Amino acid sequence: MSNIQDVAREAGVSTTTVSRHLNGKLDLPPETAARIDAAVSRLQYRPNLLAKRLSLGMTETIGLVTPEIGNPFFAELAAAAEDEAASSGYAVLMSSTRGDVDREIACLRRLDDHHVDGLLMLTNRVDDGTLARHLLRQPNVVLLDEDIPDVDVPRVFVENEDGAYRATRHLIEAGHRHIAHVGGPAGLFSTRERLDGYRRAMAEVGLAPTEERLGAYSREHGATAMRELLQLDAVPTAVFAGSDFIAIGILQAAREAGLRVPADLSLVGFDDMPFSELLNPGLTTIRQPAAELGRVGVRRLLSLLARQPTDAVTRLPVELIERQSVARYVPRG
Repeated sequence: MSNIQDVAREAGVSTTTVSRHLNGKLDLPPETAARIDAAVSRLQYRPNLLAKRLSLGMTETIGLVTPEIGNPFFAELAAAAEDEAASSGYAVLMSSTRGDVDREIACLRRLDDHHVDGLLMLTNRVDDGTLARHLLRQPNVVLLDEDIPDVDVPRVFVENEDGAYRATRHLIEAGHRHIAHVGGPAGLFSTRERLDGYRRAMAEVGLAPTEERLGAYSREHGATAMRELLQLDAVPTAVFAGSDFIAIGILQAAREAGLRVPADLSLVGFDDMPFSELLNPGLTTIRQPAAELGRVGVRRLLSLLARQPTDAVTRLPVELIERQSVARYVPRG
């Protein structure tokens, strides 16, 4: 494979002259330019584009940091981000941190080491300030889905509060008044917003929040919380779950106790995971646009890299998907 030195010898000029001519940064006499072009053609010289990008401080690669790539929500987001990046000539380097702060920091160091030009960052844990301190000096980061306080970078979120409000209103409109909420980790951005939406819907019709159980976005937390609710003197007739994984745990615990969904307990989730419509009964849930999060996140990041203005916060709408897990409440006795 020919290199730039071969072209320079063939054309009788310096390597610097060849480089500047090929980069369009040097006006040469027509005869000299023609000799260089002829040498390039004869030797079939191809510039080392990777070396050129690195010399300019560019890799044309962006990083995508997710808590867990096996989660259907993150997998859908990642696939859409990869497609969007490819359409602009960028590759995506994906990393799964499993919620470990040391892995998250290691991903940020790829920016310092120039392994990637920018990062799309997703975390699923409450930051104690450690991650925020590392993010403060990183200019090319976009946060997706969850917020990290005290960090001034572009963010792309879904309408968590509106989704929770609509989920709870759906249960209220079905006649339920004793509605519990089982949510994610206390202090997490999405958990707080979904809790606020639940409380707003309840307050709007003069109802005090019945029961609130916060923990993890997991099946195990949903099952544990539901077992606790079943020990109450007055068991809720409906539950708004902060995620579809939580809803699965609630459904499991309800069945163990002999309750039927939705005849004895109505249930609404949040996410619209691919499995939600396959449950028995199909889960009524709030659909958040995972793919659009990925696409918009890439666009915001590429705008940053191009030093173009970009929105500080972007909110994506959610949608109530009605299936079979909610029934009209009929008082007994």
